[in-house]
Amino acid sequence: MANAGGQSGSVAESVRAPHDIDADTDPSSAFWREAPAVFAARDYVGNVVPAYRMEVRSRWTAENIYFLFVCPYEELDLKPDPQTNVETNELWNWAVAEAFIGSDFENIRRYNEFEVSPQAEWVDLEIDLDTPYPAAGWVWKSGMKAAARIDSKTRTWYAFMRIPYSSIDARAAAAGNLLRANFYLSEGAPPNHQQIAWQPTGTPTFHTPEAFGTLRLVDGGYQTGAGSFG
Repeated sequence: MANAGGQSGSVAESVRAPHDIDADTDPSSAFWREAPAVFAARDYVGNVVPAYRMEVRSRWTAENIYFLFVCPYEELDLKPDPQTNVETNELWNWAVAEAFIGSDFENIRRYNEFEVSPQAEWVDLEIDLDTPYPAAGWVWKSGMKAAARIDSKTRTWYAFMRIPYSSIDARAAAAGNLLRANFYLSEGAPPNHQQIAWQPTGTPTFHTPEAFGTLRLVDGGYQTGAGSFG
């Protein structure tokens, strides 16, 4: 299925959950196994990078939208002295899983950015590409909650986000709502740093809203059109 831009494989689905949860980083749990996955496995020009094939799942309730990231790694690039009780500005300089989400289909250059590291550090930002405000953008507070864990045996890390739905959309959460979205993974220390996207941007920056896909809220189950890009 194609989105408004005509790109195939660009629709992900967020499945309604029966209740809210605090944190869950287990993809086999009752909460997450009902959610279909999409995969980020390409660099910004579309080349497949199989060693970094990140899985992304999403669920929603009337109050929150949730994301689970399953991130294989070869070498973790971690920030020293992590803090999880406050947000970490410029977290994007380290290993992170990211969700860029927008509800404005008229002005696609306005959206929100959410990041979680393997150490459960987090940051949320309000983005307006036409009115950049580097100081104020990260001062915005969504009320997101984050969790993460590293499995060194399987060389995989897991990240969890719970984001108040009202922080990303003026509408009430409801099946059928469409959001603009892209998912990214930054992984590996220089010179082996990798930047992986669900929808390749075609530019060296993640901030390319023209490349975003669509995230659709659904009542449950696997719907026709959900798929992967990678």
